[in-house]
Amino acid sequence: MFVELASVFALCAGSLLTLLLIGRMLQLRELLLSQDLALWDMVCMFAYLSPFFLLLLIPIACMLAVFLTFLRMGTDLESVALRASGVSLYQMLPAPLVFCALCMAGACAVSFWGLSWGMENFRATVLDLARTRTQLVLQGGVFNRDFPGLTVYAQQADPVRGELHTVFVQDRTRENITATILAPTGNVHTDTDKGEIVFRLQNGRIYRQETAGLSVVGFDSYVVRMDLSRLLSGYDLGAVRPKEMSWKRLHELRATPDTIQDESGTTLRKVEVEIHKRLALPAACVVLGLFALPMAASFGGLNRQWGLLLALGFFLFYYTLLSLGLSLGETGVLPPVVGLWLPNVLFLAAGLTGLVQAARERGLDIAGRLAHLRAWGGRAAGEDGHAS
Repeated sequence: MFVELASVFALCAGSLLTLLLIGRMLQLRELLLSQDLALWDMVCMFAYLSPFFLLLLIPIACMLAVFLTFLRMGTDLESVALRASGVSLYQMLPAPLVFCALCMAGACAVSFWGLSWGMENFRATVLDLARTRTQLVLQGGVFNRDFPGLTVYAQQADPVRGELHTVFVQDRTRENITATILAPTGNVHTDTDKGEIVFRLQNGRIYRQETAGLSVVGFDSYVVRMDLSRLLSGYDLGAVRPKEMSWKRLHELRATPDTIQDESGTTLRKVEVEIHKRLALPAACVVLGLFALPMAASFGGLNRQWGLLLALGFFLFYYTLLSLGLSLGETGVLPPVVGLWLPNVLFLAAGLTGLVQAARERGLDIAGRLAHLRAWGGRAAGEDGHAS
């Protein structure tokens, strides 16, 4: 039984992860194609993204594994044979319980360490791509138009130090305003914290063309900032969000709320919600596994295709409740501990109640009732045909 649980889990988790990664690849297709990445670089990037999806996929794959395994046993009458030989449902519990506990341990590893590791490496890889693209600016004697809204020219450029000499910049990033900047010296670097490319020019002049006319302004130091997301085909490289942070960093922010920056969008409520989410999803492995076992007994006799759709429907209901609790927790309508843990409590109560009823052989036997309903409908249709 444990081997079958593990094999079904691997099949479900692998299939769902592949589908999600393909969907993510389609979202990032412009970024990937514009950077001319090698196959190995793409494999590494999707490996870094995998923990972000696995945190949600492990509970659903665990639920599907338990449900499909016991549904198959009921359809093949294996569970009936086991009960006839004196093996109760409670005696079958060790295998699924150990399996669910292992899934919970794996989900905890992803939640506490894997997720932040993956997102940090993915972010670092994208920033490396940005640095590579930035080096194009440091080609002396070349007009560079790779940055949207900017035209950059430097007569001499040092690609190691990022120093520029005899610099010309045409800035069209602001609506209805075109600024032409001339400076004898400058430099360029990448601000990894803010996700920006920064051009810093010294002792120059700005020729600004506006609707009212032309204005000339001298400066000692002038800074032009370019969001890396505009260079990298729209990929957002803003401040690190709570869902990308490590478990340690989340607790540090909760302990010192004064350090949270309002401008980054990282509020204390979002941090609190993220902490409870990373605890509730691993616990959902055991909760949904216990819920799936009596559910499989109630729907014994169904085909696997219908069983798979049914289990996905129940998980969709669970995830809807979880998403609702997450949204209400972030807005402050509900405490995060209530919004994030209420779905687990409801499904655990339903699972334990159904488990007791199934052990007493008082399950709903929905598949049997559906069969009787179809047979009754067939007889009624036949009687109507004879009467006509």
